[in-house]
Amino acid sequence: MPNVIRTTRTRLFRAGLLAALACAIALPVQARETLRIGYQKSSTLITLLKAQGTLEKTLGQDGIDVTWHEFASGLPLLEALNIGNVDISADVADTVPIFAQAAQAKLTYFAEESPSPSAQAIVVPKDSPIQQLADLKGKKVAVTKAAGTHYLLIAALNKAGLKFSDIQPAYLSPADGRAAFENNKVDAWVTWEPFLTSVQRQLPTRTLADGTGLASYKRYYLTSNDYAKAHPEVLKRVYEQLHQAGAWIKANPKDAAQVLGPLWGNLDTATVEAANAHRSYQVEPVKADQLGEQQKIADAFFAAGLLPKAVDAKDVQIWKP
Repeated sequence: MPNVIRTTRTRLFRAGLLAALACAIALPVQARETLRIGYQKSSTLITLLKAQGTLEKTLGQDGIDVTWHEFASGLPLLEALNIGNVDISADVADTVPIFAQAAQAKLTYFAEESPSPSAQAIVVPKDSPIQQLADLKGKKVAVTKAAGTHYLLIAALNKAGLKFSDIQPAYLSPADGRAAFENNKVDAWVTWEPFLTSVQRQLPTRTLADGTGLASYKRYYLTSNDYAKAHPEVLKRVYEQLHQAGAWIKANPKDAAQVLGPLWGNLDTATVEAANAHRSYQVEPVKADQLGEQQKIADAFFAAGLLPKAVDAKDVQIWKP
């Protein structure tokens, strides 16, 4: 009799095990999502989160993986965002969304960094005969198209009574702009951090003007309209992490510089710390009634013949945390 009971139990156990396996096989495996982040070398807070693995840990708890995609400048980054090759854009200069709007991109602002006017400047070699902004007339100036420095250059020329057509623009990426400036292929270079402090500390230069009184230089974080509607919780988590990273970098400038230096071409800690001092890193919500300078930027580019049509800077979606 015990053998019969034992055999019956064994059969029941096996039957239960097979049933459980059948159910497990029948259940659909929940696919993990992937957040694709586009960024630049100057995307400090996103770079910091990437280095520390913070976003992967936070989003991983919700079954979301993160992939990283680096771009040389902001315009190609937003082009990738517009065609769906990335899901969110790390910070780009205030000018970049204007060009993207002109190309009919459907953008949603989801965060901004408060103004950092001294984080971009026009520099010339120390022994250059160019002593003031008016001396740029007829000169070859390296600038990255659609970058914040592009607007700074236009605003500086206007202040000096010059038009954009009075100079010879050389549209170059930051790396190519540095090479052209270092080899005297251009007369001046308009650049931003960390490239600005790097060239100032490594080469004999003079600063003709920074953004103070000319361009406030906000940096914006963007996503597509479709992604903002479909994934508000993801944006909320990214926003929170950006805000915390901005506060941390200001409270721990040396530690932050030690993390970022190797990621920025092995820049020394002092250079990175000096560069970061020029950035606010204060992450805030975007407000429609504070896009006034965005409209000034759009109008300036259109007047200079650099946009195919006028742009309404407020014709964008704004996600609110």
